[in-house]
Amino acid sequence: MAEEIGNSWASSSGTRASMRSNRARDTKPELRLRSSLHREGLRFRVNARPVATLRRTADVLFTKHKVAVFVDGCYWHGCPTHRSIPSTNREFWVSKIEGNKSRDRETDSLLVEHGWFVVRVWEHTPIDDAAALVRLGLEESKSKHAARVLRADVR
Repeated sequence: MAEEIGNSWASSSGTRASMRSNRARDTKPELRLRSSLHREGLRFRVNARPVATLRRTADVLFTKHKVAVFVDGCYWHGCPTHRSIPSTNREFWVSKIEGNKSRDRETDSLLVEHGWFVVRVWEHTPIDDAAALVRLGLEESKSKHAARVLRADVR
Protein backbone atom coordinates (compact mmCIF):
# COMPACT_ATOMS: atom_id res chain seq x y z
CA MET A 1 0.00 0.00 0.00
CA ALA A 2 2.90 2.37 0.65
CA GLU A 3 3.75 2.22 -3.07
CA GLU A 4 0.24 3.26 -4.02
CA ILE A 5 0.32 6.21 -1.62
CA GLY A 6 3.61 7.38 -3.14
CA ASN A 7 1.87 7.76 -6.53
CA SER A 8 -1.38 9.09 -5.10
CA TRP A 9 -2.54 12.62 -4.30
CA ALA A 10 -3.78 11.33 -0.91
CA SER A 11 -1.86 12.46 2.16
CA SER A 12 -2.31 9.09 3.91
CA SER A 13 -3.61 5.60 3.31
CA GLY A 14 -6.66 6.44 5.45
CA THR A 15 -7.45 9.48 3.30
CA ARG A 16 -7.03 7.42 0.15
CA ALA A 17 -9.37 4.71 1.46
CA SER A 18 -11.95 7.32 2.46
CA MET A 19 -11.89 9.07 -0.91
CA ARG A 20 -12.08 5.78 -2.83
CA SER A 21 -15.22 4.86 -0.89
CA ASN A 22 -17.10 8.00 -2.02
CA ARG A 23 -19.86 7.18 -4.48
CA ALA A 24 -20.02 8.87 -7.86
CA ARG A 25 -23.69 7.98 -8.35
CA ASP A 26 -26.68 6.66 -6.41
CA THR A 27 -25.86 8.72 -3.32
CA LYS A 28 -28.47 8.90 -0.55
CA PRO A 29 -29.61 12.43 -1.54
CA GLU A 30 -29.98 11.32 -5.19
CA LEU A 31 -31.92 8.20 -4.21
CA ARG A 32 -34.26 10.20 -1.95
CA LEU A 33 -34.98 12.73 -4.71
CA ARG A 34 -35.52 10.04 -7.34
CA SER A 35 -37.83 8.16 -5.01
CA SER A 36 -39.87 11.30 -4.35
CA LEU A 37 -40.13 12.13 -8.07
CA HIS A 38 -41.09 8.54 -8.91
CA ARG A 39 -43.84 8.55 -6.24
CA GLU A 40 -45.26 11.63 -7.99
CA GLY A 41 -45.54 9.59 -11.18
CA LEU A 42 -42.61 11.25 -12.93
CA ARG A 43 -40.42 9.05 -15.12
CA PHE A 44 -36.85 9.89 -15.99
CA ARG A 45 -33.44 8.57 -16.92
CA VAL A 46 -30.71 8.19 -14.34
CA ASN A 47 -27.04 9.17 -14.72
CA ALA A 48 -27.30 9.99 -18.41
CA ARG A 49 -25.74 12.54 -20.74
CA PRO A 50 -28.14 15.32 -21.73
CA VAL A 51 -26.08 16.01 -24.86
CA ALA A 52 -24.36 12.96 -26.34
CA THR A 53 -21.32 14.93 -27.47
CA LEU A 54 -20.73 16.51 -24.05
CA ARG A 55 -18.93 14.41 -21.48
CA ARG A 56 -21.26 15.52 -18.66
CA THR A 57 -23.73 13.31 -16.84
CA ALA A 58 -26.88 14.51 -15.07
CA ASP A 59 -28.16 12.70 -11.97
CA VAL A 60 -31.77 12.80 -13.21
CA LEU A 61 -32.75 13.51 -16.80
CA PHE A 62 -36.13 14.29 -18.33
CA THR A 63 -35.29 13.92 -22.02
CA LYS A 64 -38.73 14.80 -23.43
CA HIS A 65 -38.79 18.14 -21.61
CA LYS A 66 -35.02 18.76 -21.71
CA VAL A 67 -34.58 19.12 -17.95
CA ALA A 68 -31.29 17.99 -16.39
CA VAL A 69 -31.09 17.67 -12.59
CA PHE A 70 -27.85 17.70 -10.59
CA VAL A 71 -27.66 16.88 -6.87
CA ASP A 72 -24.47 18.59 -5.72
CA GLY A 73 -22.58 17.37 -2.67
CA CYS A 74 -21.66 20.13 -0.23
CA TYR A 75 -18.02 19.06 0.06
CA TRP A 76 -17.25 18.43 -3.61
CA HIS A 77 -19.11 21.44 -5.02
CA GLY A 78 -18.16 24.02 -2.37
CA CYS A 79 -21.47 24.69 -0.63
CA PRO A 80 -21.24 28.18 0.91
CA THR A 81 -22.94 26.94 4.08
CA HIS A 82 -21.34 23.54 4.67
CA ARG A 83 -18.04 23.57 2.84
CA SER A 84 -14.89 22.73 4.70
CA ILE A 85 -11.36 22.55 3.40
CA PRO A 86 -9.03 20.03 5.03
CA SER A 87 -5.90 21.48 6.61
CA THR A 88 -3.79 18.69 5.14
CA ASN A 89 -3.03 19.13 1.45
CA ARG A 90 -5.05 22.36 1.52
CA GLU A 91 -3.81 23.78 -1.79
CA PHE A 92 -4.81 20.61 -3.62
CA TRP A 93 -8.34 20.67 -2.16
CA VAL A 94 -8.90 24.37 -2.79
CA SER A 95 -7.86 23.87 -6.41
CA LYS A 96 -9.97 20.70 -6.75
CA ILE A 97 -13.16 22.26 -5.37
CA GLU A 98 -12.72 25.49 -7.35
CA GLY A 99 -12.21 23.36 -10.47
CA ASN A 100 -15.44 21.47 -9.73
CA LYS A 101 -17.34 24.75 -9.31
CA SER A 102 -15.92 26.08 -12.55
CA ARG A 103 -16.88 22.87 -14.39
CA ASP A 104 -20.42 23.13 -12.93
CA ARG A 105 -20.80 26.67 -14.28
CA GLU A 106 -19.47 25.57 -17.67
CA THR A 107 -21.87 22.60 -17.71
CA ASP A 108 -24.81 24.88 -16.90
CA SER A 109 -23.84 27.26 -19.68
CA LEU A 110 -23.33 24.51 -22.27
CA LEU A 111 -26.63 22.82 -21.47
CA VAL A 112 -28.59 26.09 -21.60
CA GLU A 113 -26.96 26.79 -25.00
CA HIS A 114 -28.34 23.41 -26.12
CA GLY A 115 -31.84 24.34 -24.91
CA TRP A 116 -31.84 22.45 -21.60
CA PHE A 117 -33.24 23.58 -18.27
CA VAL A 118 -30.71 22.85 -15.54
CA VAL A 119 -31.87 22.22 -11.98
CA ARG A 120 -29.19 22.23 -9.27
CA VAL A 121 -29.95 21.25 -5.69
CA TRP A 122 -27.60 20.82 -2.75
CA GLU A 123 -27.46 17.46 -1.01
CA HIS A 124 -28.93 19.11 2.11
CA THR A 125 -31.91 20.66 0.28
CA PRO A 126 -35.12 19.28 1.80
CA ILE A 127 -36.55 16.69 -0.58
CA ASP A 128 -39.90 18.48 -0.89
CA ASP A 129 -38.09 21.68 -1.91
CA ALA A 130 -35.86 19.82 -4.38
CA ALA A 131 -38.85 18.05 -5.95
CA ALA A 132 -40.73 21.37 -6.20
CA LEU A 133 -37.78 22.90 -8.03
CA VAL A 134 -37.71 19.96 -10.46
CA ARG A 135 -41.45 20.38 -11.06
CA LEU A 136 -40.89 24.09 -11.71
CA GLY A 137 -38.24 23.22 -14.30
CA LEU A 138 -40.63 20.78 -15.96
CA GLU A 139 -43.47 23.32 -16.00
CA GLU A 140 -41.27 26.04 -17.45
CA SER A 141 -39.98 23.70 -20.14
CA LYS A 142 -43.55 22.69 -21.07
CA SER A 143 -44.56 26.37 -21.21
CA LYS A 144 -41.79 27.04 -23.73
CA HIS A 145 -39.91 29.43 -21.45
CA ALA A 146 -36.30 30.09 -22.42
CA ALA A 147 -33.91 27.49 -21.02
CA ARG A 148 -32.14 28.55 -17.85
CA VAL A 149 -30.59 27.35 -14.61
CA LEU A 150 -32.73 26.87 -11.48
CA ARG A 151 -30.86 26.58 -8.19
CA ALA A 152 -32.02 25.58 -4.74
CA ASP A 153 -31.56 28.23 -2.06
CA VAL A 154 -28.70 27.62 0.31
CA ARG A 155 -29.81 26.87 3.84
